[in-house]
Amino acid sequence: MGDVFVVGDVHGCLGELEALLKKAGVGKQDALVFVGDLVAKGPDSQGVVQLARERGARAVLGNHDAHLLDGRAGKKKLKGTHARAADELGRKDWAWLEALPLWLALPEWSALVVHGGLLPGVRLREQPRWVLLNLRSIDAKGEPSARVDGGVPWASLWKGPRRALFGHDALTGLQRWPHALGLDTGCVYGKRLTGVWLGEDELVWVKARRVYSAPGKAPAH
Repeated sequence: MGDVFVVGDVHGCLGELEALLKKAGVGKQDALVFVGDLVAKGPDSQGVVQLARERGARAVLGNHDAHLLDGRAGKKKLKGTHARAADELGRKDWAWLEALPLWLALPEWSALVVHGGLLPGVRLREQPRWVLLNLRSIDAKGEPSARVDGGVPWASLWKGPRRALFGHDALTGLQRWPHALGLDTGCVYGKRLTGVWLGEDELVWVKARRVYSAPGKAPAH
């Protein structure tokens, strides 16, 4: 068993993902983990999912991954890059996405992986699905919110004891808190794709090859 490398939001940026894994020296003996949002917005969602499943990677469900699954189930109408990604995914890709959990425990590192966030003081199994997929901040009234402004980052209030590794917040970028690490550094927006080696806590990143999607304002709660 090798080490564990955790990757931030990829959003279909296959070329950058391959470059990141090469730069980090991730081998077949190493465990590969994703914080969700492997698909949509970028150029090759199918390629990213295929790489992840063929390497035996683990991942949590992201809000964009969930959006694709809802579209496949007829719950939502897919448009734009989501519709294109859905058209490109094969049977094995869909099966892999459908099996993704909302959170993932890494007990050997006393860590939790989640896409959006965690409500401080709430037991893991009582965390709402919406929060796990979409949380970005806690507002002035103490309520969970998907917004970046009008509150404080949820991770700044997270006291552990397990360390939280998460994505979803490209507008804020890399977040390093005492008990949490946010790895969404906006690759699909022309910024960076970032990963971390657990244990050494070594960050590795690569620049995006170009801007694939224009960042939008985070939605209101």
